[in-house]
Amino acid sequence: MSKEFFEAVKMLEAEKGIPADYLYEKIASAIVVAAKHDYNGKDIVHCDIDPEKQRIKVYVRKNVVEEIEDEDTDLTLEQAQLIRKSAKVGKTIDIPLKTKNFGRIVAQTAKHVIRQGIREAERGQMLKEFQSKNQELLTAKVTNVDPETGNVTLEIGKNEAILPRAEQVPGEILRVGDSTKIFVVDVKEGTKGPKIMISRTHPGLVRRLFETEVPEIFDGTIEIKSVSREAGSRTKIAVFSKDEEVDPVGACIGPRGQRVSTIVDALGGEKIDIVKYSENPEEFVAAALAPSDVCDVEILDEGAKSCRATVPDGQLSLAIGNKGQNVRLAAKLTNWKIDIKPESGFYEG
Repeated sequence: MSKEFFEAVKMLEAEKGIPADYLYEKIASAIVVAAKHDYNGKDIVHCDIDPEKQRIKVYVRKNVVEEIEDEDTDLTLEQAQLIRKSAKVGKTIDIPLKTKNFGRIVAQTAKHVIRQGIREAERGQMLKEFQSKNQELLTAKVTNVDPETGNVTLEIGKNEAILPRAEQVPGEILRVGDSTKIFVVDVKEGTKGPKIMISRTHPGLVRRLFETEVPEIFDGTIEIKSVSREAGSRTKIAVFSKDEEVDPVGACIGPRGQRVSTIVDALGGEKIDIVKYSENPEEFVAAALAPSDVCDVEILDEGAKSCRATVPDGQLSLAIGNKGQNVRLAAKLTNWKIDIKPESGFYEG
């Protein structure tokens, strides 16, 4: 029995990544809790687990007394000397218990506490693992797609997480077996274990993809100043180089556009505008309105951060974008309210 028990613990350690020592501690506690029932809950039962010798020792420690006051905790000298000849009054004696004699109820109790201990350990391990990945980019495998809710179950390492429909890229179809990039927005400890919040729509996903693909961002030469995103459609990212000789936009695009095209592929074809950041708000707003040209940017109210951008008449719709998307993303990127005005001053009807 002992050999099988220790092999089972080793297997749990290998499969679940739970330290064996933690399991032995929980199992010993479970055995003690279960065995104490036979002694009216008195704290006299002990359990020693020795994995090296593959031995489990369960025993009751009783007091050797002249006259018994409590049958659960006391033994007379005569009773004690039947177990150990050297027993003396005033000392204690350890009486071994046979685990197989605990009975069905005790065994069930032990099983329950062991299971609970394993669940707690798993939750602790999961929380630890997820917390180390908070705000990170991960590759996950689709294991299930709920046809009713549209929620997707993803396998992340040894754990699973749910990608809600609201956090999926609009129009994107994920199928069982697909690998996809996700961003860990937050990790919280819930009543039923750790709760991991993941997303494919969060701007952090784009930020991390650029860090992965652009070595100059990873090593700190280029800094991502801000990201604004409407997932599945368009993203704008503002970058700044600490080294004047390094072109931040060119580095992010990469040789023959390879770096940005890898990111576009990971985002399912989402358009990406890479914008050069400037401390000068006029320059920054003008750059943020790409792909439109900008003739001039006028600051209307510095405190309220509002400005007016003048664009060539033929590029008015490009500057505003489909349903106002381009100017909306530029405003989010720069944190300025942007009013668009055609160069002629006349708006086309």
